[in-house]
Amino acid sequence: MLRVGLTGGIGSGKTTIANLFSQKGVPVIDADQITRELTLPGQPALVAIIEAFSNNILHPDGTLNRQKLKELVFQQAEKRELLENILHPLVYKEIEDRISNQLTPYCIIAIPLLFETGGENHVDRVLVVDCAETQQIERTNNRDGLQSHIVQEIMKRQLSRKERLKKADDIISNNGSIDDLIPQVNKLHNLYLLLAKQVHHH
Repeated sequence: MLRVGLTGGIGSGKTTIANLFSQKGVPVIDADQITRELTLPGQPALVAIIEAFSNNILHPDGTLNRQKLKELVFQQAEKRELLENILHPLVYKEIEDRISNQLTPYCIIAIPLLFETGGENHVDRVLVVDCAETQQIERTNNRDGLQSHIVQEIMKRQLSRKERLKKADDIISNNGSIDDLIPQVNKLHNLYLLLAKQVHHH
């Protein structure tokens, strides 16, 4: 199976693109979704996170307070590393498990921090959703109500647009409307089906 890693900066429109592939019957494995599932009460990942960060990062009902955890690791690099060392191996293992259950020629693996977490080792091709930085700020503003300076701070932590594009195998430009995206997705869909025929199973 051909593995296509889908990534892009905050607010670039990754979800929209993932949905368009989904509509074509392509399985989309979503790292964020997996992370949420792995950190539900009683899951080993949450147990490990509580051990590392104490009970303070829980809501009164025992669920993870994501906002609090986000703020905590955002301010302190060593805390972020600690969290990543807990989560990333588990997330990637779960991704592998899900891939092994798929029978389609190719699948999309949506990983927001693909390059930042060594995700390119897990995929055959990298598809980057690209858009102007002003749009990233505007979209994130509208969606999450995040203020521009916070969005810019997040963007600074992510790979720069230029570096991301340099590492991409394929690029979808998302500066316009959804109508501009459909032909790009169609074209890539055909390319991936073609490439999938050429991928020899390891």
